[in-house]
Amino acid sequence: MRIRSLDWRLLVVFCAGSLMPVAFAPLSVFPIAVLALATLFWAWSSAGCGRAAWYGFAFGCGMFAVGVSWVYVSLHNYGNMPLPLAAFTVLIFIVLLALFPAAAGVAYGWFGQRRAGWATIVFGAAVWVLMEWMRGWVLSGFPWLSLGYSQTNSVLFGWAPVLGVYGVSLAVALSAAIATDALIAPRRAILGATVILMIWGGGWGVTLIRWVEPNGEPVGVALLQGNIGLDTKWTPSQARAIVNYYRTESEQHRDRDLVVWPESAVPMYIDKLSDGFWDALDEHPADFIFGALERRETPAGERYYNTVVSTGVGSTGVEANLYRKRHLVPFGEYLPFRNLLSWFLEYLHIPMSDFSAWDAKQEPIVAAGLRVGVSVCYEDAFVEEILKSVPDASLLVNVSEDAWFGDSLAPHQRVQMAQMRAREVGRPMLRAANTGVSVSIDHNGAIVVESPQFQRWVLTDRVQPMRGSTLFATWGNALILTLLGLMLALSIGARRLHPCRR
Repeated sequence: MRIRSLDWRLLVVFCAGSLMPVAFAPLSVFPIAVLALATLFWAWSSAGCGRAAWYGFAFGCGMFAVGVSWVYVSLHNYGNMPLPLAAFTVLIFIVLLALFPAAAGVAYGWFGQRRAGWATIVFGAAVWVLMEWMRGWVLSGFPWLSLGYSQTNSVLFGWAPVLGVYGVSLAVALSAAIATDALIAPRRAILGATVILMIWGGGWGVTLIRWVEPNGEPVGVALLQGNIGLDTKWTPSQARAIVNYYRTESEQHRDRDLVVWPESAVPMYIDKLSDGFWDALDEHPADFIFGALERRETPAGERYYNTVVSTGVGSTGVEANLYRKRHLVPFGEYLPFRNLLSWFLEYLHIPMSDFSAWDAKQEPIVAAGLRVGVSVCYEDAFVEEILKSVPDASLLVNVSEDAWFGDSLAPHQRVQMAQMRAREVGRPMLRAANTGVSVSIDHNGAIVVESPQFQRWVLTDRVQPMRGSTLFATWGNALILTLLGLMLALSIGARRLHPCRR
C-alpha cells in the first residue's frame, strides 16, 4: 500500500514539474509556477526526509527535462556530439540539477511536516529559494528556471528592484506554500488568501516607487540580426562576406546614434581587421558595439578572449574600448577539469571553444556618449555580472549567439532573464542576437520592440538612458539572503518551541 502511494505521488509531482516550464517564455502562463510548486509542497506535507527527497528529485527531473531540453540541441545538432553521448550527457545534467529540489525535500522532511502552519510555510518557501540561489553559483552556476523569471508578466515582477529575481521567486514560493496550507487546513484559507493578496498587491505597490530617472536625451539605436548559420560563420572563406554584410547594412542607418552587432559578429581576430574596416566605422555618424575575437600574449602563453569592441572613444584595433567575457560557458567556451576530461574533446567539434575568462576589473565601455554595461551571451543570466557595471552605466547591452539553441525554448527564456536584469537595476537593455530574439527592453523590464527569429532583421528604437539606483542595485542579493536567513531561523525556532507530533 505504501509503495502504491509513493509511486502515485511520484507521478503526480513529476507531471507537475514537467508543467513548470509552461510558466516561462514562450508560453508565459505565470500562475502555473504557483500551482506546480504547490503540488510539490502538498506531496512533501506528509513525507519524511527520504520520501520528500524523492518527490523533490522527481519534480526536478520533470522540470529540467522539459525546461532545459535545448541543451541536447546545442550538444547534438550544433556541437556534433553523437546522439547516444548527447542523450547521456543531458540525462546526467538533468539528474544533477534535480538534486537541488531533492535537497530542499530532505530539509522539508527533516523539519517535520506532520502539521501545517506558518512555520511550515515560511521554512518551505525559504529553503526552496535558497536552493535556487545555490544552483546559481555551484560549479560555475546554472540559474535557468528560477521561479522569479516566470513572473515577468505578473505583478510580482514589481519586487525585482527590491529583492531581485530570488525575491520574486520567494513571492511565488510563499504563495504556493500558503495555498498548500489552505488545502490541508481549510480553516486558515481566508487568512492565507489575505496574505497572498498582500504579497501580490505589494508587488504592484512597489511599481509606484520611482527608483531611477532619465539621464540625458533618448538615443537612436539599431540592432543588427545577421541570421548567419554557424557552419557559415566559422568558415574562414566567408569571414569577409560576413563583415561586409554588417558594414553595408549599417550604412542604411546613419540616423542612429548607436549600432550594435551580435556576439562574434566579426569572426576574426581584432588585430587582423584592416585599416579600411576601421576607417569605414569611423566615417559612420554612429558609434558601434560589436563582438569579435581577441588573442593576447601572456606569460602563460597565448590566450583567446570572447570580446566586445566599442568605437565610442575614437581608438581602433587593439587600442579600442574593449570588454572581455568573464563568465564562460563550460564545455562550450572552455573545458573544465581538462586533465580528466580531455577525451571529451574527441566527440566535440565546437568552433572557438578554448577561450579564457577575463579576471581583471572592467569599467563600463563608452559608446554614443554613454557609459554602457556590456554582457556576452548567457552572462546576463548572472546578476552579479550585471551589478559590476551599475550604477555607473546608464544603458545595458547584451550581444549573443543564439544559433546554438536552434528553435528551442532557450532564446525565449533568455529574453525573460534580460527583462529581469533590466528591472532589477533600472536600466534599459539592448539585446542583439545573431538568430534572434533581438529586443529592446525599457528600464521597467518591458519589451518595447523585438525581432522575429531566424530572419535577417534590423531592430530600431529610441532608448532612454537612466541614472540612479534601485534598492537591489545597491545591495544585490544581500537583502534576500538576509531575509531567507531570518525566515529559516524563525521557523526552526518555532519548531523547537512547538515540536511536531509524529
